[in-house]
Amino acid sequence: MQLSALRQELAHPRTSVQVCLLGIVGGLIAAGLIILFRLCVEWVQESALGWLTQVLPHPWLIWFVMPVGAVLCILAIAYITGFRHYRLGIPFVIHRVKHHYGLIPFRTTVNQFFGGMLALAGGFVVGREGPSVHLGAFGSSFVGQQLNLPYNSIRILAGCGIAAGISASFNTPFAAVIFVMEVVLREYKIHIFVPVMLAAAIGSVLTRMVFGEINELSFLAIAAFDEWMYFYFILFGIALGGLATLFNTQLMRVMQFFRPVNMGLRLLLAAVITGAVGTFLPESLGSSFANVDHLFHTHPGTLLLLSILAAKLVLAIFAIGLGVPGGIIGPVMVIGMLAGAVLLMPLQSLVDVDEYTSSFALLGVAGMLTAVLHAPLAALSAVMELSYSPEIILPAMLVIVPAYVTATQFLGNRSIFIRQLDYQNLPYAVTSIREALEKTGVLAAMTTEYKLFLDAPEQVIENYLSENPTYIVVQKTRTELDVSYKLVQYDVSLDHNAHPLSYFALEGVSSQATLHEVYEKLKNGRNGAVYIYDQSEKEIKGVITWNILQTFLLRVQY
Repeated sequence: MQLSALRQELAHPRTSVQVCLLGIVGGLIAAGLIILFRLCVEWVQESALGWLTQVLPHPWLIWFVMPVGAVLCILAIAYITGFRHYRLGIPFVIHRVKHHYGLIPFRTTVNQFFGGMLALAGGFVVGREGPSVHLGAFGSSFVGQQLNLPYNSIRILAGCGIAAGISASFNTPFAAVIFVMEVVLREYKIHIFVPVMLAAAIGSVLTRMVFGEINELSFLAIAAFDEWMYFYFILFGIALGGLATLFNTQLMRVMQFFRPVNMGLRLLLAAVITGAVGTFLPESLGSSFANVDHLFHTHPGTLLLLSILAAKLVLAIFAIGLGVPGGIIGPVMVIGMLAGAVLLMPLQSLVDVDEYTSSFALLGVAGMLTAVLHAPLAALSAVMELSYSPEIILPAMLVIVPAYVTATQFLGNRSIFIRQLDYQNLPYAVTSIREALEKTGVLAAMTTEYKLFLDAPEQVIENYLSENPTYIVVQKTRTELDVSYKLVQYDVSLDHNAHPLSYFALEGVSSQATLHEVYEKLKNGRNGAVYIYDQSEKEIKGVITWNILQTFLLRVQY
């Protein structure tokens, strides 16, 4: 009975204690998965490096063997789970959230967990936020699936899991909330915002308990800028917009060019390219922020910085473009850090380069994230939160705006996630009516005030309707093989010879469904009704008529 009341409450698109508690539970599960994932990555990497150091005589062999060995393991896991379940990453999750209420298949999650773990441990230039989003969405929505909650609430739970996953991965609860709203859900609704915020907070608390209080980029100190440098930030942003467009364009070209190639060969090619570059330039492997910070402390020259930036750019494009399981945000942030340091070099005769390297690295992250993802607010909140430096806000704004305008208006660059969705033929856009109707579950709209007749004679139903003309009447007909329901109404046509009663066959809709499914069944005739069932399609739980649905449509429009 309590579970039924919970489902009834969650069907309504409103903030409630129940949805907040579920957001916390979903956040706990999602954050737990991400923490386990991060610990596994560290363990695999340390174990593999220790074993390979003992076995292989030369360090360069280690950098070549690690990505190749990782790919062989990834392919073995994909073979066991089925290659058709190798659908991973943030674009796939966006598609599932928009068109499948955030329900994530189990086998794709297995591929993402182990594949992402091996890819990160193997030195590929990919990020851990891709697995974090996928695993977080699965862990949180799994709760809704097990409780048979309404689909509209499962979508909110998926958003909670994504926020908790990103927060647990980077210790950035505020940026995680903005990312969910701006990139995944692409809408701001208070009844979604509150549980997502709670889940992000839970993710941050858990990750701090395990990994400590330090944020990923807190080691980057912000220097005080002279006023004349604000003008340079505009040129700085324009350059980053061009670099982001180059990155997006070349990534899509690699994906399209190698599309006919077998998945196994594509992943092996990515491993060979990563290993070959890594043997000559080990600093180009991985997407660790700490490694970039260590590089800055060695006071590298312009040539070395340019070499590492070019290598990171190429390795990220080929790793992600050829299908290595991992995220794109981590590499983009690392590329932004390096690009920021490189774009500081023209000012070395005017300022102390060592003093401003960290500041320009952070600004590079803001500009690249904005132009690649088309998420300026998420980029701004990310650099502020990752660095613990609110003073970065003003200069970051001066970089973000020209980077975004340059990439979108002048160079025609689109969000990399949208381009990947189009390339994979994964729908993500929905109509405004569908978007609005999917926020309400059928349990919130159905009526239980109806009269049910079991194989009743027509005259009995007619007599009842004459006494109760406004009441909803449903006739239940049983056969040896099936049970069917019909809506019975007075025939209001002007035909003189019309039959006194009209019968409309009722289709069943699951109690987990939203009003969108009801609208799809009734929109053609603009009349009739559907019946709602819980576990068995033969047992009616409630009724939604076209008139009831129409009241919700009017609310959507006005």
